[in-house]
Amino acid sequence: MSTEAEPMPPPPAPHWAPPPPPLPPSVPVPGPPARGAGRAAAAAVSLVLGLGLIAGAVTGSCLAAGPGDGSAAEAAYTRGATLWRGLPVDRIFPDAVHRDAAGPGGAPRDWIRLGVAPDSGCADAFDPLLATALAPVGCARLLRATYADVTSSHVTTVGLLVTDADAAGMRALRRRFADEHLDERADLMPRPLALRDTPAARFGDAQRASWHITVMTDVPVVVYAVTGFADGRTGTPPLPAARAVVPGATEAPAEAGLGHDATTLAEEVERAYRDAAHRPAGREAGR
Repeated sequence: MSTEAEPMPPPPAPHWAPPPPPLPPSVPVPGPPARGAGRAAAAAVSLVLGLGLIAGAVTGSCLAAGPGDGSAAEAAYTRGATLWRGLPVDRIFPDAVHRDAAGPGGAPRDWIRLGVAPDSGCADAFDPLLATALAPVGCARLLRATYADVTSSHVTTVGLLVTDADAAGMRALRRRFADEHLDERADLMPRPLALRDTPAARFGDAQRASWHITVMTDVPVVVYAVTGFADGRTGTPPLPAARAVVPGATEAPAEAGLGHDATTLAEEVERAYRDAAHRPAGREAGR
């Protein structure tokens, strides 16, 4: 950090300079102040001393904290970059999710986890345009799980992309997604995770019907969910979750509640990861 240069000392007076003027005559010392004035002066002195003590305490606490400790938010962001390595899988992707009033018309909804993919890189994990949109923040690791609703009618893949970006990079990506409505473009849908011998065995790209994407900024993470019908049907015009959850929407994904599936499961994973990142080190449940 640049500092202001100290002023140069004045040059010595030349030998021919006139002598300095004499000091002014001494001023008589005033007598003791009146009683009221004395109390005012004492109060002023107490105030100055009090402010000095407070300032000293604040300075001391800042010195004790140290210049490299950073804020709690910075610590949470840093933790979020590596938290996935030691966090139990059930903390990121719960084996069961229940949410009151999470379905169309405020109906309760339940989901069961069908399986979890090994953590991986991002090669072939996204359609080309979505991969291009996410490229500026990089890919440190990708975590994915697939769920079914309790009737096994709907299947939903939830993904958690841990990026390489700093907070400014994540904020820039979030602004771009918001400004350009990238989370509502059908050519930027996330890809699903099919799982053999489960209701999601036929969950491929052609079965995608609704999706949700959140770019987080307090941790370096992008959370997404993509959902479809478990019977493998194709040809359903996809609808972003933000539009599929609007009351009165009549498109097939909206009436089936697929937008609610995608939104709720993405929010569940987002909340779990955020909560773990903002806890002090060593206090994660299950560690």
